[in-house]
Amino acid sequence: MKLTRSKPNSREKILAAAVAVAREAGPGSLSLEAIAVRAGVSKGGLLYNFPTKAKLMQGLVERYLSEFEQALEDARANETAGESLLSTYIRLAARECEETKPSPSWIFSAIAEDPDFLKPIKAFRRQLFERLKAQTPDKKALLVSYLAIEGLRSMNLFDSDVLTQEERQTLVSALMDIADTPAGRRDTDQSG
Repeated sequence: MKLTRSKPNSREKILAAAVAVAREAGPGSLSLEAIAVRAGVSKGGLLYNFPTKAKLMQGLVERYLSEFEQALEDARANETAGESLLSTYIRLAARECEETKPSPSWIFSAIAEDPDFLKPIKAFRRQLFERLKAQTPDKKALLVSYLAIEGLRSMNLFDSDVLTQEERQTLVSALMDIADTPAGRRDTDQSG
C-alpha cells in the first residue's frame, strides 16, 4: 500500500507564501500580489481565503501560535531529563527571539484595520499561562520568568532591544536556573 502525502490546501499555500515573502521583504511590506504569485494562486483566490490584508495577518498569527504550540509539545515529548514545562517555554521563546526581528509596522496596520486582531494572541497567551501555572509549583518563579520572556518578545517585536547578546544569554540562563530550582531550595539558599 502506497502512502500519499496530502497536498497543502490553498489557505496553507497562501500562509506559507506570506511567511516566505515576509522573511524576504519584511512583514510591513507584504503585498497581496506578491503572496498570490508565490502561492501560485490568483489574487481572487487569495481574497477568497483572506478577504482583507488584516485577515491574512490574523491567519499568519494563528499559524504562528499553532506552530509555537506544536514546538512546545514536540519539545515536551522529547523532553530533556527532568525539564519542566516552564524551562521548555523559556528555552523555545528565547531561541525564537534570537531568530526573528520583524518590523513592528505590520502589527500596527493590522490592529488599525481590525481591532480584534489581538484576540487570538491574548487567548493563546492566557491558555499557555494557565498551563504553566498548573504545572509550575513556584508561582513567583513562573511570574518572573514569564514576564521576562514576554519582555524579550516585546523588545524583539518592536525592535527596541537594549540588551547585548551576552546580557540576553545571562538573562535566559538566570531564568532557566529559576525555573529549575525548587522553591524551597531557593528560599533556603537566599536565607543562608
